[in-house]
Amino acid sequence: MADWVFSIVDRMGSLGVGLLILLENLIPPIPSEVVLPLAGFRASTGALNVVAVWVWSTAGSVVGALLLYGLGAWLGYDRLHRLAGHRWFVITSQNDLERGQDFFENHGSKVVLLGRCVPFLRSVVSIPAGVVGMGLVKFVTLTTIGSGVWNAVFVALGWILGERWSDVEQWFGPVSYVVIGLLVIGLIWLVVRKVRSREPAAD
Repeated sequence: MADWVFSIVDRMGSLGVGLLILLENLIPPIPSEVVLPLAGFRASTGALNVVAVWVWSTAGSVVGALLLYGLGAWLGYDRLHRLAGHRWFVITSQNDLERGQDFFENHGSKVVLLGRCVPFLRSVVSIPAGVVGMGLVKFVTLTTIGSGVWNAVFVALGWILGERWSDVEQWFGPVSYVVIGLLVIGLIWLVVRKVRSREPAAD
């Protein structure tokens, strides 16, 4: 993966970094753990401006998050709630959705802010924010802060490590797999719970 990331960064510079980070929000297999340390390394050699790298990468994060927020807002809580009432909709139940809304209304700010610093979750957390209708200004502010911190840390790691910038992916790659695994387990649990709730009670 590093070769084509290298080519985009070398051809498009800091703008290319921002574009890759935007795509990372929409296509999680493009890891920021590769893009940002690489950009930091290139900045350390003078090929890129480190401030521009940080600004464009954070802008890419915000734009990507807004696209997913828009998807969640388009879907909307009411529509999702109606879907959850159908027997064929196994992803969640109406009760789980209602509990999720209550949780997000009480803790949504922390979820969005801290979620921006968790691999894979940083991509999907924007959707429930749109579904429950989190204020756009609040969402953009929290996303900018969280993404700005995440991007700064990984750009700095690339700068510090220099030619060993690729070590960052080896350190943080397993974390992504753990998060994805937990999300998959959670989704399976929701599906099983929804299916079992359909079963008629024993006589």
